Amino acid sequence: MTPKQFLEFMRKNKSEMMDLKFVDLLGTWQHCSFPIDVLDEGTFTEGLGFDGSSIRGWQGIHMSDMLAIPDPHTAVLDPFFAKPTVSVIANIVDPVTREDYTRDPRFVARKAEAFLKSTGIADTAYCGPEPEFFIFDEVRFEQSQNTAMYKIDSVEGAWNSARFEEPNLGYKPSFKGGYFPVSPTDTYHDLRGEMVEEMKKVGIVVEAHHHEVATAGQSEIDMRFAPLLKMADQLMWYKYICKNVARRHGKTVTFMPKPIFEDNGSGMHTHFSLWKGGKPLFAGKGYAGLSDLALHAIGGILRHAPAILAFAAPTTNSYRRLVPGFEAPVNLCMSARNRSASCRIPMYSSSPKAKRVEFRCPDPSCNPYLTFPAILMAAIDGIKHKIDPGEPLDRDIYEMTPEELADTRKTPGSLPEAIAALEADHEFLLAGNVFTDDLVEAWVAWKKDKEIDPIRLRPVPYEFHLYYDS
Repeated sequence: MTPKQFLEFMRKNKSEMMDLKFVDLLGTWQHCSFPIDVLDEGTFTEGLGFDGSSIRGWQGIHMSDMLAIPDPHTAVLDPFFAKPTVSVIANIVDPVTREDYTRDPRFVARKAEAFLKSTGIADTAYCGPEPEFFIFDEVRFEQSQNTAMYKIDSVEGAWNSARFEEPNLGYKPSFKGGYFPVSPTDTYHDLRGEMVEEMKKVGIVVEAHHHEVATAGQSEIDMRFAPLLKMADQLMWYKYICKNVARRHGKTVTFMPKPIFEDNGSGMHTHFSLWKGGKPLFAGKGYAGLSDLALHAIGGILRHAPAILAFAAPTTNSYRRLVPGFEAPVNLCMSARNRSASCRIPMYSSSPKAKRVEFRCPDPSCNPYLTFPAILMAAIDGIKHKIDPGEPLDRDIYEMTPEELADTRKTPGSLPEAIAALEADHEFLLAGNVFTDDLVEAWVAWKKDKEIDPIRLRPVPYEFHLYYDS
């Protein structure tokens, strides 16, 4: 869509307002709306100004002026405004140099796609994330000098089996008992269906939706795979739509990885493959029907997985999920069908087009514009250096002894470990200037100063249970 076509699209849909969206360093959409009267074709080259010092992880106040350049190819009608409004995703540039901003995550995704083509290895990286999320009825939380608490509630919560509900009809999914139940146990079929309809309106192709394993409304909606940048854009729409449809119905959605104690967390298993000239490159005659190129790509992902997780599992809460016992993929190895392995090769289809690797460690709190490129850069590094993925783990890990598992590397046990891994291992990300030292340093500094240290310094409620009477 050209700028002229964009403006015609607005008029055709009787839209008097354009909503400009861009993503901050941590992966949250920001927005500002502009009347059609102030827009012209020059807007798409000159950009629209904003204060970059007010965006997390971006500019200092002494260099705050930034420009957002709308990408007309991303234009859609926004489903959540009362009057017709066209939403468009923007790229960020420096107003003085007119260069793309290195800390704009969408720029990283654009560079990753360009770098892949420049290598000659492939021309397209397909990503197919499976974000999981919880639908709650209420959430309350507080943190002050003398108080720390949170409380979540859900009509589906197993803990509400005895609650007075006038009447309580039962049908509460048990802990770890929420996978694929029909109604009336699954009370959110219609709500997820509404989310799917809104996704279709903005061009997202949905393959399935269902209740997930955990109690209390854990759900999943699966999108069809798409090229890396397009899928990152779609994932932002996905989260926006899920949250706003839930709000329509007095519900709240969270993509926080582990909101419920002693039940499964929310992951984002990410399917990944490389294609060239319209042909898949991952199919072959090796293990699980994979090509040598695919096996080397997996080798790169496994070698760099701890550093990737600094972006792909980017919160302290992520490591409440990445623990043994809750279907979490904590073993850095590959396997056909084994869901305890971090790199699984799905075996649902024998078609070469379906051959892919499923990297199971990421969670939906991540920034997709950084996570998908990090996976791609690790795969490219593995292909270039012919990294061996090691022997597959095709046994049930719960039947293996600690001695048998001793040689299998594990995912980091905490966000500080993942950040340390990124600091020690990020050269593979810098190839082709896809990631920059500036962005990596800003990410590390934010995580240490704004998340790791504040949580490290605060007592948590369970410590009172353990230690108050010491």
